[in-house]
Amino acid sequence: MPSNAPPIIQAVHPLAETRLFKIEGLDLRFSNGVEVRFERLKGGGNGAVIVAALTEEGAFVMIREYACGTERYELGLPKGRIDDGESPIEAAGRELMEEAGFAARRLTQLNELTMAPTYSGQRTHLVLAESLYPARLPGDEPEPLEVSFLPMADLDDLAASGDCSEARSLAAMFLVRGHLQRREREETQ
Repeated sequence: MPSNAPPIIQAVHPLAETRLFKIEGLDLRFSNGVEVRFERLKGGGNGAVIVAALTEEGAFVMIREYACGTERYELGLPKGRIDDGESPIEAAGRELMEEAGFAARRLTQLNELTMAPTYSGQRTHLVLAESLYPARLPGDEPEPLEVSFLPMADLDDLAASGDCSEARSLAAMFLVRGHLQRREREETQ
């Protein structure tokens, strides 16, 4: 049975570095005395945000953009890196304007998501955006992004369809749906 104490990091070895990522080897000693080397992918910078933006009708604002990892266009929520000096809320507002052409009067940071915490340190902050209005900033995408809207009632169908395979987007939308259900229960009590 594992102890509650994390292993001791004895050494960190840089293995490779790109513009966006670092790969490191970590020499670890576990509480049972076992020593191993793990490898991890560290995201550069300040982390990322994913924006669950909701229209007044309760539909998620979705974007379709090219994803080089899967070599196809993927449907997902607006997202991006947090720039130096930005808070997750500020980054979410900027990314929403750049990618979807909306701003929000109400931004609420809900959770922090990881994709593969056993080997990646990348953290993505989930921000709920409400009370939307049209506003656009120029972004860094190589082509205009397609914007669409997903009624919250269709979330289960989307998850089963395969049209959105991006796990952060799916997790974010389910977390937001749960958050809104809890908020509604609290408001009616």
